[in-house]
Amino acid sequence: MGVLPGGTKLPGTRILCRLLSVNRNTLIKAFEDLELQGYIETKANIGTFILSDQRPQNAVKGYSSNPSQGSATQTGFDFKRSSVLEDPKEVSNLPFQFNDGLPDLRLVHTDVLARLYTSKLKRRKNTRSWQEIQAYAHSSFKDQFANFLNLTRCLRISTSNLLTASSHEISLFLATRLLLNPGDKVVVASPGYYLSNMTLSDGGAQIIPVSVDGEGMNTDHLREICQKHQIRLLYLTSNYHYPTTIPLSAKRRMEVLEMAEHFGFVILEDDYDFDFHYDNSPILPLAAFGNSKRVVYVGSFGKSLPSGFGWGFIVAPAVFIKELEKHQNILEPGIDVIKEQVLTDWIQDGEVHRLSKKNKKTYKERRDLFVALLNEKLKDHVRFQVPHRGLAIWVEWLDRFNLINLQKVCAANGLFLPKTILYQTKTVTATRLGFGHLDHQEMTKAVEILASSLHAVLAGNPKYS
Repeated sequence: MGVLPGGTKLPGTRILCRLLSVNRNTLIKAFEDLELQGYIETKANIGTFILSDQRPQNAVKGYSSNPSQGSATQTGFDFKRSSVLEDPKEVSNLPFQFNDGLPDLRLVHTDVLARLYTSKLKRRKNTRSWQEIQAYAHSSFKDQFANFLNLTRCLRISTSNLLTASSHEISLFLATRLLLNPGDKVVVASPGYYLSNMTLSDGGAQIIPVSVDGEGMNTDHLREICQKHQIRLLYLTSNYHYPTTIPLSAKRRMEVLEMAEHFGFVILEDDYDFDFHYDNSPILPLAAFGNSKRVVYVGSFGKSLPSGFGWGFIVAPAVFIKELEKHQNILEPGIDVIKEQVLTDWIQDGEVHRLSKKNKKTYKERRDLFVALLNEKLKDHVRFQVPHRGLAIWVEWLDRFNLINLQKVCAANGLFLPKTILYQTKTVTATRLGFGHLDHQEMTKAVEILASSLHAVLAGNPKYS
C-alpha cells in the first residue's frame, strides 16, 4: 500500500499482461479481487483507478479490522505474498457445465480398484519390516511404471530415469524449481496454459511468449527470440498444445530439438493428456527421440482414475532425477505403499490397458457427437479442427462479440462457462470446450443452450450487449 498514490490510472489489462507476462484471465481475476477489497475502482469506458492508500473503502463483508475481534486480515508478522498464484478456477452449481477437458469419473471401474485395494490391506507380511515393505513396493512400482511408459510412449528408460509424484502439478513444480533461477528467461506458447505460466512466474522466471499457428509453436519466431536472448527453458505441450489442441508438426519437432542443442536451452515437455488419443499411432513425445538429452519430460498417469489414484511423473537423465529425489523427500516424504501396490497390480495384470481401450472408445464417440452437434447447432458461427486426442475442442467464433456477455447469457439459461476457457484478443475470439465429462443427453442440451445464448447475444439483447 502507498506505492501508487490514490487516483492513479492503471494501464489496461492487455498492456499489463504483456508487461507482467501473465495470462489475461489471471489478471482479470486479480483486478476483481482488488476491487472487492476496496483497493481499486473500475469505471466503465473510463478505466481502472487506485483508491486512497488509506483503509480500503469496500472492505469484504464479514471481516473486521479490529485485531481484538480475531480478524483474518491482521497478523503480527510479515510473510511473502504471491501476486500470480491466485486460483482462477470457478465453481458453479448450474445443471450444465463446460470445462477445459476433464474426464468423466462416472466411467471409472471403482469396483475393480476397491477389490485390489481391499486385498492389499488384508495381506499380512510380518516377516518384513515396514521400511523393507516400502522399499520393495516402491521399487516394484517403478519397474512396472517404467516398462509401461516404454511400451506406451516408446521411451527407452530405466528406473534411474524416472521420478513418480503424487500429481502432475507436483512434478511440474519440482522440475521448474530445479531448472530455474529468478530472472531466467522462459519461452512459452501463446496462448498457453495458465497453471504452468503461474508456476513459472512464481519461480521468478521472465516469460517470453511465442505465437502458435496451424503447425504448433512457431519455430521461426522461437529462433528469432533465441538469437536475441539467452533462453534457459522452453515449456512445450508438443503433442496436444494447450489450449488450441494443435500438435507440433514433425518438421518443427526436429527444429526444436536442434535449436535446444544449438542455443543450449532445456525443453520442459509437458504431455498432460497422453491417456486420451484416438488413433492407433499416437504422436510420440520429444523424449522418445534419440537426440533428446536436453528434454525433461513431465506427464500424468491415471487421469481417468478416481481422485487420489492418479500420478505425475518426470523422465530425465539419471543425475537430474537423483537431485529431484532430494527435494521430493522434503515435499513428499512418505510413500503410499498400498496405492503403489494396487497400481502395480493394475498395470501388471493389464487392467490399465483394458480400461484405457474401453474409455478411448467412449470418449471418441463423445468427441464425434460433439463435433456433429457443433456443426448442426452452430453452423456458420464457429471454426474448429477435430483433435486426434484429448477431451476438448478449440472453438473459434466467427462473429465478433464479447465472450463475457455470452457467459452471462449461458449462465441465465443454466450453462456454466468458466472464465479459464474463454480467450479473447483483438484478432481471436475462442473457447476451449471440454466434452469428456458429458454424456449424450447432457452434451446435446449444453450445445443447445450455447447456440441459443449466442443467438441472443448476436440479436443485440440490451441486457447482454
